[in-house]
Formats: sequence, C-alpha cells, structure tokens
Amino acid sequence: MQLFLLRISSFLILLCFLISPQVRAQGTNSSAEVEALITVYREDLGSLNRTYTITCSPERVSRLQQFHQQTLQKLEALDFDKLSQSGKVDYIIFKRDLKQELDDLKTLEKDLVTLQPVFAFRDKILTFEKSRRKGEVLNPKETASLINSLKTDIQNTQKEIEKSAKLTSRLNRMASSLAENLQRRFQESYHFYEGYDPLFTWWVSKPFTDADSVFSNYVGFLSKRLSADNQAKDDGSGIIGNPIGREKLIEQLRFEMIPYTPDELVTIANREFAWCETEMKKASREMGFGDDWKKALEKVKNTYVEPGKQPELIYALAVEAIDFVEKNQLVTVPELAKETWHMRMMSPQRQLVSPFFLGGEDILISYPTNTMTHEAKLMSMRGNNPHFSRATVQHELIPGHHLQGFMNDRYRPYRSMFYTPFWIEGWSLYWEMLLWDKKFPRNAEDRVGMLFWRMHRCARIIFSLSYHLEKMTPQQCIDFLVDRVGHERANAEGEVRRSFTGGYGPLYQLAYMIGGLQFRALHKELVDSGKMTDKEFHDAILKENTLPVELVRAILTKQPLTKNFQTSWRFD
Repeated sequence: MQLFLLRISSFLILLCFLISPQVRAQGTNSSAEVEALITVYREDLGSLNRTYTITCSPERVSRLQQFHQQTLQKLEALDFDKLSQSGKVDYIIFKRDLKQELDDLKTLEKDLVTLQPVFAFRDKILTFEKSRRKGEVLNPKETASLINSLKTDIQNTQKEIEKSAKLTSRLNRMASSLAENLQRRFQESYHFYEGYDPLFTWWVSKPFTDADSVFSNYVGFLSKRLSADNQAKDDGSGIIGNPIGREKLIEQLRFEMIPYTPDELVTIANREFAWCETEMKKASREMGFGDDWKKALEKVKNTYVEPGKQPELIYALAVEAIDFVEKNQLVTVPELAKETWHMRMMSPQRQLVSPFFLGGEDILISYPTNTMTHEAKLMSMRGNNPHFSRATVQHELIPGHHLQGFMNDRYRPYRSMFYTPFWIEGWSLYWEMLLWDKKFPRNAEDRVGMLFWRMHRCARIIFSLSYHLEKMTPQQCIDFLVDRVGHERANAEGEVRRSFTGGYGPLYQLAYMIGGLQFRALHKELVDSGKMTDKEFHDAILKENTLPVELVRAILTKQPLTKNFQTSWRFD
C-alpha cells in the first residue's frame, strides 16, 4: 500500500511539473504578446512615416488611421484577464496611446480640410511625389507642363490667401510647417530624377527652378504671417509661446493620468512653496541673516568657483552623491553606470535657453566662456555655485537621469514609447526630496541650495499653468522667478524661454514637482509602511521603465486592473 501511495505521489508530482509550466507559460505568453505587439507597432509606424513623408497628404492620414485602427483591434482581441500584472499595464497604456493617435489623426484630418485653400496646389505635388516614390519613368514634356503650371497655381493661391480671413495662431503655425514640409518633398522628388534622366533634366529644370522660387516666396509669406501674429502677442520679453487654455490642460492632465485640475495643482505648488520659505528662513537664521532669506541666498550665490574649475567641482559632487546613495543602501548602482558618464561644456548659445546643467549619460556643464559679457559671466557663475550644483549634479547623473537612462536601456526598453516627464523628471526631483529627508545637505548653505531648486520647481507649476491659463505673460513669469525665487534675471529669462519656446510640452515644467510628489507618496505607501526597503523600492521602479507613476503603483501594489482603467489616484 505504501509503495502504491508512493508511486501515486510521484506521478502527481511529475504531472504537476509537466502541467504547471504550461499554465504559467499561457499567462507569460499572453503578456509577451502585448510586448511583441508594441515592438512591431513601433517598427511598423517608423516604416510608414518614412514612406508617407508629406504631412499634409490625405493618403498619409488615411493610411495611418487604418494602421492604428488595425493595431487597436489586435490589442483588444487579446484576453486581458489572462495577462500578468505587467502585461495588463502594457495593455492599458498602449490602448491609451492608440486611441490618442486616432484622435490626433482625426483632428489633423479636419485641420487639413480647413487649410485646403492654403494648399490649393497640393495635388500636383502629391502626384509628382507618388510617381517618384514608385520610381516611375515620367513623360518629361508632360511633367514640365505640370510643374510649370504649379508656379501660377502657387501665385494665385497666395493672392487668394492675402484677401482671406486670418487663421488662428495654431493653424498659422501648422500652415507654415506644412508648407516647408511640402516644399522639401517637392525638391527631393525633382532631385531624384535630375541628372539621372537626361530628357527629364532638359525639360523640367527651368520650370522647376521657377516654381521652387515661387514656392520659397510663398513659404516666406506664410512665415511672415506667423511672425506678425507672434509680434502682436509679444509683451516685450521677446518670448512667444502658445497658451493652450484650461480645457486643453485638463485634457492633457487626464492623458498623463493626473486626476487634478490646474487650480488644484497651483494650490499644491503654493503649499510646497510655503514649506520651502519656512525652511529657507530656518537656514537663513543659522547663517546670521534672520528671516531675510534672500540675503542668505545672495551669500550662497557668491560662493562660485573660479573659471576653469567647475568641471573639477562637478566630478567631486557626482562621486559624493554616488557614495551617499550606496552607503545608505538607497538604490543599486551598476559599476558600469558609475564608469560611463561624461562631462561636456555647454555652448554660450545653448546657455541662453538652458542656463543650468542638463544631464543623462553626458552632463552638460553651464558655466561662462571668455566670449560672454561681464554681466552674463557673473550671472552664470552665481547661478551655478557649489551649493546650487550639489542639488543639480545628482539630479542629472546618479541617482537621477543617468541612472534612469542606463536602466531604461536594459530593462523593458519597449516601454520607452510611453515616455512621460512625470516619470523622467519626477524621479530626479523625488531624489532631491528624499536626499533632503536623508540629511544629504551638510550645512545651512547646502540647504539653501537645495531649497532654491525646490522653490524653483514650485514656481514652475505656478508660472507655467498661469501662462497657459492666460493669467500671466512671459515677462510676468520672468519677474515672478526673480522676485519670488531669487533667480538671476538672465537665468530667469532663459528658464521662461526654455519653458515656452524650447520644444517642451505644456505640462513639462509642472511634471518635476508633481511627478516627484507621486513618487514620494508611493514611497510612503510601500517603504515607510515597511513593505519594501529603499533599495527594493527604487530598483523595482527602475526595472519597469517609463510609465505614468499611477501605473508603476499598480504594478508594485498588485492593484486589481480592468481593461477600461481610468486614472483615479489622488496622491496628495
């Protein structure tokens, strides 16, 4: 009997061994299907964008709509309930992006209808470009006639546009951009045949030169209309942005999974700013300035190092930050990450837009050159003093952006398409908060340096949202940074210029503090409660790659998820 039971037990164990991997594999394979679908989507989209290169082409819009709809159907055909937690998150975020792309394409389709009079001559170029794409042998005489007529068409279009009603600022920008794109494709199509087809070159070269010259004039005309529109909005700062309004802000916040209104975010920023001012006064008293913290700030600014010595300082600060996080068991720092970061000096031109450090694998050091004016030199040095830099070097390198990028390249790299500044910038800002809590600042001067940057991030929320709500002008934003935070004026101008004309989205500047507060709330939930250690928590986040922080939370807390997930986490 015992032998029989032993054999039955052995059989059951073997059966479990054979079946269990298959059961596990079903869940794993289902999740892998989402990852594979995302990977294929990225490559296919790149192929389509390299093929359909005329942005105002209805053919391009239609093909991309078809592609995104087909991909969405493939995704929705998967069994959501069989996915792993990570697979469910991929499903949710990918579905969100696909729907947004379809919405954006629908908007573009409507805009192209509105802009049809601006591109009344477009179809002739589309026909020419499509023939070039297929490598067709063209009838030189007929092509010459087509391109010759294009010159008159463009001239007539410009005359009609000059008499028509003005477009909105957004459509003016779009028209100018689309015209430049259309002319480049026209030129590329011509140069594909020029010289390689003797008859084509003989017939078409002169009509093309004439048409292209008229096209350049038309592009310039559209650009001047845009410049005139911009000049009307110039408040004297020379900074021309594009305030998007309350409705669009809320729409973008929902997309980023931030279930707050702009007003609520400004309230949070003001609360955090008040905390910073209280701490600034404490540090100011220790430095002998009483509650006049701006005098303490002035003293800290004047601790700058001599020209030529900033790189040496940056290296020392980077090593110090790495040693601190390792000694305190805060995060795993791979040896190769410590070995492979580099320093570069930032050009004077770029410092006009980025007056402080930029980072990643390369840290770009903002410090004056001999070509700068005396005033610009002093403002750059004062704005990048050792105590300010102590807070920014770790933000840009380790444990901030360099460590982030290093891990993102190695863990779940397919998620890079879900890039969000709330994860990217929020992570680095969160470390400034955590290092403060872990007593990283050595003295009152260090605390002033760290507090300056935290106040700066609070101010970013206030001035960027106020600008997009049309409550502040760029000049008022500059004055706000100078008066409330204590920025050097040139640095404040660079900051505002970067915020509104540097290619950043409307939510980018507020993402630092808000993303940081999200990570801090998650740290409180999982680390302060004893469920994870600091190192486990931070390592886990880095291995998930970039996601809205609410979805990082869903993974780490194993939150039940549905395929129609909606943002709801009130982290503050």
